[in-house]
Amino acid sequence: MGADECCSTQLIDGDGEFNAAGLDSFMKTARVAQCGLSYAVVSIMGPQSSGKSTLLNHLFKTNFREMDAYRGRSQTTKGIWIAKCIGIEPCTIVMDLEGTDGRERGEDDTTFERQSALFALAISDIVLINMWCHDIGREHAANKPLLKTVFQVMMRLFSPRKTTLVFVIRDKSKTPLERLEPVLREDIQKIWDTVSKPQALKETPLSGFFNVEVTALPSYEEKEVQFEEQVSQLRQRFFHSIAPGGLAGDRRGVVPASGFSFSAQQIWKVIRENKDLDLPAHKVMVATVRCEEIANEKLSHLSFDERWLELSEAVQAGPVPGFGRKLSTILESYLSQYDMEAIYFEEDVRLLKKQQLETKALHLVHPAYQTMLGHLRSQALDRFKNELKYSLKRGQGFAVSVLSTTQFCLHQFDQGYRDVSIKQADWRSSKVREKLLRDMEAHAASVRSEKLSEITADYQNRLTDALGEPVESLFEAAENDAWASIRTLFNCEAGAAMSRFSDALSGFELEQEVMENMKKAREEAGKVLIRMKDRFSTVFSHDNDSMPRIWTGKEDIRQITRDARSAALKLLSVMAVIRLDEKPDKVGSILYSNLLDGPLAQEHGAGPSVDPLMSSTWVEVSPRNVLISPVQCKSIWRQFKVETAYTVSQAISALEAHKRSNNWLPPLWAIVVMILLGFNEFMLLLRNPLYIVMLFVTFLVSKALWVQLDVPGEFRHGALSGLLALSSRFLPTVMNILRRLADDGQNQHQPGRQPPTESSRRLRDQAQMNTGSNPSSSSSAVSSSGSSTTEYLSRVGQTQADEFDAASSTS
Repeated sequence: MGADECCSTQLIDGDGEFNAAGLDSFMKTARVAQCGLSYAVVSIMGPQSSGKSTLLNHLFKTNFREMDAYRGRSQTTKGIWIAKCIGIEPCTIVMDLEGTDGRERGEDDTTFERQSALFALAISDIVLINMWCHDIGREHAANKPLLKTVFQVMMRLFSPRKTTLVFVIRDKSKTPLERLEPVLREDIQKIWDTVSKPQALKETPLSGFFNVEVTALPSYEEKEVQFEEQVSQLRQRFFHSIAPGGLAGDRRGVVPASGFSFSAQQIWKVIRENKDLDLPAHKVMVATVRCEEIANEKLSHLSFDERWLELSEAVQAGPVPGFGRKLSTILESYLSQYDMEAIYFEEDVRLLKKQQLETKALHLVHPAYQTMLGHLRSQALDRFKNELKYSLKRGQGFAVSVLSTTQFCLHQFDQGYRDVSIKQADWRSSKVREKLLRDMEAHAASVRSEKLSEITADYQNRLTDALGEPVESLFEAAENDAWASIRTLFNCEAGAAMSRFSDALSGFELEQEVMENMKKAREEAGKVLIRMKDRFSTVFSHDNDSMPRIWTGKEDIRQITRDARSAALKLLSVMAVIRLDEKPDKVGSILYSNLLDGPLAQEHGAGPSVDPLMSSTWVEVSPRNVLISPVQCKSIWRQFKVETAYTVSQAISALEAHKRSNNWLPPLWAIVVMILLGFNEFMLLLRNPLYIVMLFVTFLVSKALWVQLDVPGEFRHGALSGLLALSSRFLPTVMNILRRLADDGQNQHQPGRQPPTESSRRLRDQAQMNTGSNPSSSSSAVSSSGSSTTEYLSRVGQTQADEFDAASSTS
């Protein structure tokens, strides 16, 4: 669009619909968005067909549609139109509002008039009120409803900015302006006084809301030349209208030009919803939306920036010199662009959104930054390896080489990090630096281990070579002092080799390793009680062949316990002090004499008068080599004995139980007493064989019942269940045995019975002999019956025994 061309568009149509797309197009075409705060908004109100559009076209060189008088007086402007003024600085936007009191909308349809008036007051710096000269001084003239509308809707603006009202008196008569202005101001003041106000604004004067200006113009139709001249004079007042003293009033509530489109749309939305306007809050809302839009736009542009894409791709391939400076420049350019576009919005909102933009931008570039740090770490580690290798080749000591090379490489890394660091970020390289240090230490430890192995193998080979040929020559000479010469040669060469070996190791500073070993020894000393109990359990529970010990009653448990405790005490004496220098000490003897042999010595009255274990140090041992003090040893031994006493008591109980189970005979004295006291009964049995037979029969019956009832098998599952089972089977078993006896007796009296066996004949002959000596028939009958019973019970018992043995072998 040229400088002398005007563009206009309908902002709000007659139905109240906001033309957002048209406004955006207008802002781009008129280049309003680049104006920042250097722009002004002018609107015009007035009755329908009062020449508002004509005045704006002559005053601002716009191209609003004007009424055609030849076609009649009717509504020309519908809704609200917007256009850019031509030839006025700063950039001025003018709005042509639909006329009030139009017959097209009717008498009662004043909603749109009120809404458009509130909209104009909310976004305009200057409001022109077009009125007829002959209406001044009238009570019911057309300007009074308009002014009431303006004043009433002004009360709906929360903390509004002060607006300039320019009353333009049209078709001025011969009455001078100096006479018309006081009357007009008086009418305005009366209207202001009669308008209902909120309680908080009842005492607020008109000047608190408005700057009132009055001007007059002659009739356009009758005095067109004079009209043009005075309009040109009025036009001059709109130049630099936002400067101090200009027509534009309070500029505190102005919205930056880039947010004008969004602000106008939101204000009209609030007005249409019949809500009160909170302009300060609205200003913050507009700033929030617009600043976020600007920030997102800059972040999107950064993502596709060619400089950034090239830099990111280059970092993936390898280190990029000047990485931090290049990236900082790219970020700074977009942050500066954001500041330029968002500078006129609310400061708090602007800074907050800038901080968010910066955070998102840094998050976008952080992977490339980390990759660059990885390159720096790899370079520093490679440099460390090479420098350490060259330093060792030059003959410098290992520890000194590691220290100097580490410091040099860390310094190089720090310098490289300063080149990588980004001005906008407060990132630290501590984690990467720590990882680099750990990698260097790991490599140094690997090299040290390798070097130590090489040195050890080298000196072993040297010693072998130094002793080989001389020893061989001494053996060939076969002198009497050959072995003495060999021992002398060995001591000399070994001493010299150890001296050189120690000198070679001096550059490695192995003292730290010794300290680590001592630390490890102290850690192991803390576990000595557990290890003592393990050693005691191993010796106590296993024999000399390391087989688990079975307590048979023949073991000397006292000696076994002493041996196990001695082994545990030996472990305690070894762990009590550090013996790297191989100096002799009396720790073991003191512990043995006071802990293991102490009670015995005290029993014989040979105990020491002073307990050497009540000290905190050992005799002839440096305090720094003490791992367990004498007092601690005594406490550990006391706790050890308490915790192992249960194991000893369990073993003693096992021995006693084994002795009781194997000793089924009564004591010898009891046997002698039974023989003496039972001599008469024994002689009675010898004199009367019948008792022997009865005892034998009783034994056989008991044996038969024992086998038949399977007494051990029944008691296998418990005493109670065994008793119940035996009680239920006892009577049937006895009846079965008697029934068999009866059947056997009947078989003996039958004709076809078997011939008597040799044993039966022998028993019968014996019975006859007894009958001859004792003719009593009862004795013969008893003997015969006893012989038969004995024979049967013997067979039954033998049969039951065979059955039981077979069942046992089968199970």
